[in-house]
Amino acid sequence: MGERFVVVPVDASGTGAREAERSDSIVPDPASDTGGSGGSNGCAGTAGAQEPLEDSVFEPQDPDVAVPILKYSREPNKYGDGVPKENSPFINNTDHDKGNNYDGTNMALFEEEMDSNPMVSSLLNKLANYTNLSQGAFEHEEAEDEGPKKKAVKSPQMGTFMGVYLPCLQNILGVILFLRLTWIVGTAGILESLVIVGLCCSCTMLTAISMSAIATNGVVPAGGSYYMISRSLGPEFGGAVGLCFYLGTTFAGSMYILGTIEILLTYIVPKAAIFEAERKEDEAGALLNNMRVYGTLCLILMAIVVFVGVKYVNKLALVFLACVILSILAIYAGVIKTIFDPPDFPVCMLGNRTLQNQNFDKCLKTEIIGNETVTTKVWRLFCDGPELNATCDEYFVNNNITLIQGIPGLTSGVISENMWSKYGPLNMLVENKKLSSFGESDPAQDMYRPYVVNDITTFFTLLVGIYFPSVTGIMAGSNRSGDLRDAQKSIPIGTILAIATTSFIYISSVVLFGACIEGVLLRDKFGDSVKGNLVIGTLSWPSPWVIVIGSFFSCCGAGLQSLTGAPRLLQAIARDGIVPFLQVFGHGKANGEPTYALLLTAGICEIGILIASLDSVAPILSMFFLMCYLFVNLACALQTLLRTPNWRPRFKYYHWALSFLGMSLCLAIMFISSWYYAIIAVLIALCIYKYIEYRGAEKEWGDGIRGLSLNAARYALIRLEDAPLHTKNWRPQLLVLLNLDSDQAVKHPRLLSFTTQLKAGKGLTIVGNVIEGTYLTKEAEAKKAEQNIKAVMAAERTKGFCHVVVSSNLRDGVSHLIQAAGLGGMKHNTVLMSWPGTWRQANDPQSWRNFIETVRETTAAHQALLVAKNVDSFPTNQDRLGEGTIDVWWVVHDGGMLMLLPFLLRQHKVWRKCKMRIFTVAQMDDNSIQMKKDLQMFLYHLRLDAEVEVVEMHDNDISAFTYEKTLVMEQRSQMLKQMHLSKTEREREIQSITDESRSSIRRKNQDAAENLNLSRQSSSMEDNQEDEAQLIHDRNTASHAAVNDKADTTLDQVHMTWTKDKLLTERNRTREANASVAVRDLFSMKPEWENLNQSNVRRMHTAVKLNEVVVNKSQGAHLVLLNMPGPPKNKGGDENYMEFLEVLLEGLNRVLLVRGGGREVITIYF
Repeated sequence: MGERFVVVPVDASGTGAREAERSDSIVPDPASDTGGSGGSNGCAGTAGAQEPLEDSVFEPQDPDVAVPILKYSREPNKYGDGVPKENSPFINNTDHDKGNNYDGTNMALFEEEMDSNPMVSSLLNKLANYTNLSQGAFEHEEAEDEGPKKKAVKSPQMGTFMGVYLPCLQNILGVILFLRLTWIVGTAGILESLVIVGLCCSCTMLTAISMSAIATNGVVPAGGSYYMISRSLGPEFGGAVGLCFYLGTTFAGSMYILGTIEILLTYIVPKAAIFEAERKEDEAGALLNNMRVYGTLCLILMAIVVFVGVKYVNKLALVFLACVILSILAIYAGVIKTIFDPPDFPVCMLGNRTLQNQNFDKCLKTEIIGNETVTTKVWRLFCDGPELNATCDEYFVNNNITLIQGIPGLTSGVISENMWSKYGPLNMLVENKKLSSFGESDPAQDMYRPYVVNDITTFFTLLVGIYFPSVTGIMAGSNRSGDLRDAQKSIPIGTILAIATTSFIYISSVVLFGACIEGVLLRDKFGDSVKGNLVIGTLSWPSPWVIVIGSFFSCCGAGLQSLTGAPRLLQAIARDGIVPFLQVFGHGKANGEPTYALLLTAGICEIGILIASLDSVAPILSMFFLMCYLFVNLACALQTLLRTPNWRPRFKYYHWALSFLGMSLCLAIMFISSWYYAIIAVLIALCIYKYIEYRGAEKEWGDGIRGLSLNAARYALIRLEDAPLHTKNWRPQLLVLLNLDSDQAVKHPRLLSFTTQLKAGKGLTIVGNVIEGTYLTKEAEAKKAEQNIKAVMAAERTKGFCHVVVSSNLRDGVSHLIQAAGLGGMKHNTVLMSWPGTWRQANDPQSWRNFIETVRETTAAHQALLVAKNVDSFPTNQDRLGEGTIDVWWVVHDGGMLMLLPFLLRQHKVWRKCKMRIFTVAQMDDNSIQMKKDLQMFLYHLRLDAEVEVVEMHDNDISAFTYEKTLVMEQRSQMLKQMHLSKTEREREIQSITDESRSSIRRKNQDAAENLNLSRQSSSMEDNQEDEAQLIHDRNTASHAAVNDKADTTLDQVHMTWTKDKLLTERNRTREANASVAVRDLFSMKPEWENLNQSNVRRMHTAVKLNEVVVNKSQGAHLVLLNMPGPPKNKGGDENYMEFLEVLLEGLNRVLLVRGGGREVITIYF
């Protein structure tokens, strides 16, 4: 078929045409055979309402009809989760979608979802343009938030060779190769040097394999290694390792600058030294001071160059790389030349000791000039004067001076002498053991002689730390991922080839240096025995200056690259926002150059320069690079073992075992090279990790650590469910039932404060709430409630989970929470709620019925229940309670909850100064003295410190006050059941009943001497069947139940004696002039007390008497813990149950009612 074109419809104002013109709306339609919508450049899916004819233009009949535009909205969708989709380049970016018009019926089935789910054609269009990121661009997660649309950039064209291979080669080959490798070979020997090189190169090769897998698992924007680590291991590890990598790169800049100055002052212009040593022993200090001065000047110069423009650094990069390659070629050319024409670099030896020949031209003691024997400059170095009879050094007198060839050549057989190590202490003489030597050395005098000595103590592990920086730089390719044509192909190939190439260069150099150069010259670090020439330069061809100049520019280039890359790495970390105090370093110049980060980098770099020793700085940066490589391997291993669905790297030649081996090598090299530097680096990373965890911004990057946590949690949950929890491991796992107001704000935040104080961050805490309605209509309210609860939890430092349930009614919602909250073995075993303080004023009786049903359900679920009364008066987390008590009223045994809770509370700083007091109730037949001793012994075995008191409650006759309270309670219940009062009338009646109750209390206190004489005519056996101090508990024995039934059927007969004043008072209260006559006539205000339910009377009697005792003993306590009676089995008396509890708790400030879950929670055993 021919090619079809689709035209965007034009609206009345013509804006559609302008939009079409801007977005190239007339495009070839590739879906001509299927009738599907297609497009490019942002115009995806513009098919008409019906299928147009071939080679025709479809125009809509109604130009005023709005054309739907595909865009992604960050607002919560109606039936979604209310959370904006994860930031990505494919959705969430509306700039490309504004020209995408959808019209017609082809996609009508999905038209209502176009606002949240873009068409595939639009997604593919963005995917095609996504990799067009310039180096240093913002990360794709935050690109849409950065303001105006960035300018279009050219498509990256760099391939594997130019984009990855050569940058890695330039960063790997550097200062250590030119300045220290010969010395390492001479000190460690060829075999141990090969071990060092093999160990370090293996570490970087394994790391490169892991890095290749990570880099090919998705597009890696700017940030390179930091981006890979942070997105694989999470913001905490990413920030810690990213900052370590930044510090490593910064100290690498110090090392390269020190290398530059060392080449300058030692091999190019030695006379430029500012500090000159008058004595030989001061030479080392003078050199360090010169390094500090010139290093600081060089750092300032390089920082200015970087500040002025990075483009100049990038343009010089190829020049610096050419210097490195030419220097290496000169070395190989010089090795080949030694086969047939070794260079002439003689080394002067006194006995078997190597001499510094910078101060003399002839390696002779004396020479004959005109038939006269005269002394040489060497003589003057060892003798008091030039005379032949001058006093000379004993070793100088006993040994001859000889010349040996410093570069004997590849075929000389010197390789056998250089096979083994020659470690030694500081100031050890560099000797050739093959030469003869007579006499003993005198260390006190030798230090003033022109001998070549060790400037530091040498050992294997030290050389590992010094050498390792020479293999760093393997991430140079991944840092340029935005400039690569195909990063997922170029990064693995280029990086691994660069490591293989440099490994070959290092291994071959070790062997060739050992085979061509004399051992004493190899161990001469600064070339003092060859007139101050660079040792590796003596081997090169055509001139040593090739290596000197090449290594000088190579070090300069590497230093500039470090000062360029380190600030950008810090800027990427700062812009991620994971380290709050670094956010200032995310800013820079108008063109994005990190000015502030550059200043910080220069300051840290100056610290390394002030150290002034290349050998001391190298192990420091080795630690930071090794830590970075360690976590790259860890990230790959974790992702491989966890098998996360998103782990699909294109690089297939990796394995978790290789990653673990690389990680182990990194860790081993860290502690092998310098254990104290390793500990410092680990502590720095740990501090950064904890800081980000405590103060950093929350980020969710789908990292491997989170996946590991999920797998560990799943494993732990399965293990927890396999076996029941032992009493020793029992702790309250709380389900906190919160109440919210109409604005979804938390009513009682102190309940969460108490939760924090009780839990102290240990165990499980689930904060639940129920919203009435359906989820489709209440979704927004549920999300708002969840956010508010989480905000209060954060403010109160409550560590736990939030669970908001939408249910048709509160009763079912609470039931669902009690049954279903938690997961597997990690479920709650205790419910914490506040006392419904307004249950009497509530218009709906469901408020207290829900409370009672919650009590019943927790009992049925074998869960403990904690009810906090007057919770708003509980202390906050900032309060510090002074000297006071936590009083425990242990009436019935509930498994030990009453004992355990005060102990847990006192672990928190709010309650730490409070003392624990335990009260128990003794009945008539109990021995209170023995009870106290037994309880003290029991607490001793429980390892609890508490004061013990036994309260005796004797059998008393039921007072008139108790009967009156019961009467008021039953009248109120009867009234509410028989009448449907209006709201105003009900409130007036409730207030009247409250007033009656208060007046009764006053009369009871004033007329204590005139109490009614009550006589009970029941048998003495019935009197002993009910204990007054025993609370009615749902776990009452069968005998108690039988007694209650019997008491209910055989009501007691009560005889009362009335005083005259009492009778008049009762008559006057029967009516009030302005009261509602209709309400008052329902029942007589002088009922027969004999008709009261005697079970209610006895319960009220227990509540009144126990309340009197508790108030008397514990009114001033900071907290009172009390056994909570269970609700009646007959639901008809639920409203009376609430009254019993009100009477029981009257006059107490902070009360925690405790109801056990039916199991022991505390034990005396180990």
